Amino acid sequence: MAKQDYYATLGVQRGANAEEMKKAYRKLAMQYHPDRNPGDAVAEAKFKEINEAYDVLKDDQKRSAYDRFGHAAFENGGGGGGAGGGFGFEGGLGDIFEQMFGQTRRGGGGGAQSGSDIKASVEIDLKEAFTGTKASVRVATRMTCDACAGSGSADKGAGSDTCGTCNGAGRVRAQQGFFLVERTCPTCGGAGRVVRNPCRICAGAGTVAREKTLAVQIPAGVEDGTRIRLSGEGEAGLRGAAPGDLYVHVGVRAHEIFQRDGANIFCRVPLRMTQSALGGEIEVPTIDGSASRVKIPAGTQSGDQFRLRGKGFSVLRSTQRGDMYIQVAVETPQNLTKRQRELLEEFERESAGHETGSPEHEGFFAKVKEFFAGQA
Repeated sequence: MAKQDYYATLGVQRGANAEEMKKAYRKLAMQYHPDRNPGDAVAEAKFKEINEAYDVLKDDQKRSAYDRFGHAAFENGGGGGGAGGGFGFEGGLGDIFEQMFGQTRRGGGGGAQSGSDIKASVEIDLKEAFTGTKASVRVATRMTCDACAGSGSADKGAGSDTCGTCNGAGRVRAQQGFFLVERTCPTCGGAGRVVRNPCRICAGAGTVAREKTLAVQIPAGVEDGTRIRLSGEGEAGLRGAAPGDLYVHVGVRAHEIFQRDGANIFCRVPLRMTQSALGGEIEVPTIDGSASRVKIPAGTQSGDQFRLRGKGFSVLRSTQRGDMYIQVAVETPQNLTKRQRELLEEFERESAGHETGSPEHEGFFAKVKEFFAGQA
């Protein structure tokens, strides 16, 4: 006998909210409860139907599956109270989850598990990031077994048998509560078959744990945090399957003179007070190892910037370069000699009556004077 629609069982519309379903359930549960209907088999059956319907519809995930697939979503122990664990489910939830998530049906044989990707790190200095360099990385990985050439078999002519755990599918399924989880078969590693006479070195896996050193080409213009992929340099796949990849994370050490921002470089240059006041020329280093002369105008202020076009950082995969910015910081002299102090005091007396000597200073204190005048 076909089951009644769960919504009809509770007497609610398909769009009913949680509160409406709870209210309907409580009303029917009280009406058909066995304590109120002793010895009534019909009421007892109805009470079970009500509980089954409400158990599904009160749960958002179960309700979603029911709305899409109806009672088929909970066949073979898939609904209500939740089924126990197991492998290789067919039909019911297995069919439903194949439609929802694109899982493949069992049968037809699998393929050996591909090798895992691995990670490594390398640190270079800013100059190496500018020019590009070749770095060596040492990684622990799994490599093809030399004894069996990756076949996993002790005898080259030995055959293999269908895996008894997954029946040749290469994958097994386990039900965890409402969900069906699929993973690679632990017995055959996804190959669907097991070797009759396993290699004693690799125990039939076709791979062994080893360390290897690789040369990594770091391109010019690379930034801190860049990830470089070396295809096929990851772990070897089981029994001849495709290897994984190696991902190398590049770290760039901070430089004592230059700071990088994309393709541009910034260099903070301290100037003596007399240099900024009188002007002149300074020589600054550039990231390519050369030097450039920068003209400092008289009256240069702390924080002023001067740009050197094309003297910045390499642009990745390009022949272009960014710009270099000289950031000036005017330094106040310390530990003055008696003569230096006398000269500065003389300069201060001379500047006091000269309105254009320090325009920003004079402008600020003129505003302060107006501020206090307004308070009177």
